[in-house]
Amino acid sequence: MSDGAVDLKAEARARAYSIPLDDINVADPELFKTDSHWPYFERLRKEDPVHLHPPEHHEQGSFWSVTKYNDIMAVDTNHGVFSSEPAITLFDPEDDFTLPMFIAMDQPKHDMQRKTVSPIVSPQNLHMMEPLIRSRIQNTLDSLPIGEPFDWVDKVSIELTTQMLATLLIK
Repeated sequence: MSDGAVDLKAEARARAYSIPLDDINVADPELFKTDSHWPYFERLRKEDPVHLHPPEHHEQGSFWSVTKYNDIMAVDTNHGVFSSEPAITLFDPEDDFTLPMFIAMDQPKHDMQRKTVSPIVSPQNLHMMEPLIRSRIQNTLDSLPIGEPFDWVDKVSIELTTQMLATLLIK
């Protein structure tokens, strides 16, 4: 094949289906860096949609992958059994990490926070701010160096998050 991208996709698919399920490690950042994670999740959806990854594949221990929509919704809506608190990461936060995060809140705190921010991100409000939002994104992306490495988190993620929060909260 002349298209290297197709070869990489085919290789990722072949590998995802050739290894034992317990050897799949969807927490491997390399899978996302190379955009080769898709066949692994596809296989888990087909063969083991609620999969416990064994601890030897992740330095923080075992974790679950829930890969089908109805199962995800069952987990996401049953806060009595499946808690997001105190964090939604693969590792347990350090004892001194006490930063409350909206995304890692269970009901009723999550609903109270959501009710507070919902008007700010309503479709009508976002539509009115669209020119400003687009401008800030364009300026950020246009300022990136060309042909040289850069820190995406520093130059894009943090920058745009800060600008979007300022846009939404200060206007």
